[in-house]
Amino acid sequence: MSLVLAAIGVLAGLALLLGGLIVLVSRRLPGREATAVERLNAALPQTQCAQCGYPGCRPYAAAMLAGEADINRCPPGGEATIVELARLLGREPLPLAPELGSPPSPQVAVIDESRCIGCTLCLRACPVDAIVGAQQYMHTVIAAECTGCELCIAPCPVDCIDLQPRADSLPVGARLQAPVINPVTPPANAP
Repeated sequence: MSLVLAAIGVLAGLALLLGGLIVLVSRRLPGREATAVERLNAALPQTQCAQCGYPGCRPYAAAMLAGEADINRCPPGGEATIVELARLLGREPLPLAPELGSPPSPQVAVIDESRCIGCTLCLRACPVDAIVGAQQYMHTVIAAECTGCELCIAPCPVDCIDLQPRADSLPVGARLQAPVINPVTPPANAP
């Protein structure tokens, strides 16, 4: 019996040692790069507009960290974002890449619901899920979620989507975030 307990003790100790090594290695290897990418991603405006040449803000952040992209390729972020990216990467700020134009003024997509045919092409094109609707029903834009990226305009077959200046006067380069909604918990005596 004591031999069985000794074997169990040795196996438990070995399992704890290997588990500790796995935790130690996982914290040291991928953590630094992932943290750096997340810091760069957090500095970007999260429009997911692909104007930088990457499919979204996180891939652009990863490309900057890898040295594959320059810090001046985010028109929605403007100068403030370039300065922050330069600070995070220890580089000198650059002017916005000339081929990308100038930073746009904050805008929001608006759907003319009388012309909307409910094709859902704009829903699939929206990178931030700011458009709601269903097949064969009119769609609408949740203005607080819309980043004004323009990606919903081209797929619309009836040209019912326009961009308008934001009514909430969001500053250029500000990060758009949805409000945090806490789930409602049922009362303790609920069935």
